[in-house]
Amino acid sequence: MARTIHRPEKIAGQAAPRRRPTPPPARGIPPKTADAPVAASPARQEEGPITALKLPAAELSPATQAYFKKCEEKLGFVPNVLAAYAFDNAKLEAFVAMYNDLMLAPSGLSKLEREMIAVAVSSQNRCYYCLVAHGAAVRAYSGDAKLGELMVMNYRAARLSKRQRVMLDFAVKMTNQSWAIEEADRDRLRRAGFTDRDIWDIAAVAGFFNMSNRVASATDMRPNTEYHAQGR
Repeated sequence: MARTIHRPEKIAGQAAPRRRPTPPPARGIPPKTADAPVAASPARQEEGPITALKLPAAELSPATQAYFKKCEEKLGFVPNVLAAYAFDNAKLEAFVAMYNDLMLAPSGLSKLEREMIAVAVSSQNRCYYCLVAHGAAVRAYSGDAKLGELMVMNYRAARLSKRQRVMLDFAVKMTNQSWAIEEADRDRLRRAGFTDRDIWDIAAVAGFFNMSNRVASATDMRPNTEYHAQGR
């Protein structure tokens, strides 16, 4: 059965622009803004290898080629995590489909909350790629550059709501001691206002980034330079 990329209008691994008086657009394909400039992809050749592995590029499906073209047109670059998976079209499409479902699909968790989970988990795992890329997303969705930095360094130092703190405590415990999670941990989430479906989503996002962090670190995956300037 042929695989397809879900939600091709949205781009995995790309932060939305910094929030202004109106909420930011979906994190897939943001417009270019003065405070988040992006360079054309040819300039990125000076950055060096995306990963430490020498994997020949595969022949990409027409859908994937169109997806990469949309990245170039709307962002000015293809997120490196996508380029890293381009050695295997099927794996790339599966990664994009899962990412878009977890991070962009309707959920009781806001897109900012899901990005906060991504950064809190990545901070525990010290994943350079995800801290850079998703730290930028936290800055963009919140409109608060300081929050993005705090989340990368130590979420406990940030002024979070009770809901956010309980959510991140759960995600971090799942990262460091998943075997120790018990009903009391889930009850704390329920008392903070999360439904059982929300708890599933928290666990799914945390689980995805624990996997992604390990793959990125094991392959020395490098983030796009453009992320460093976003949301500041």
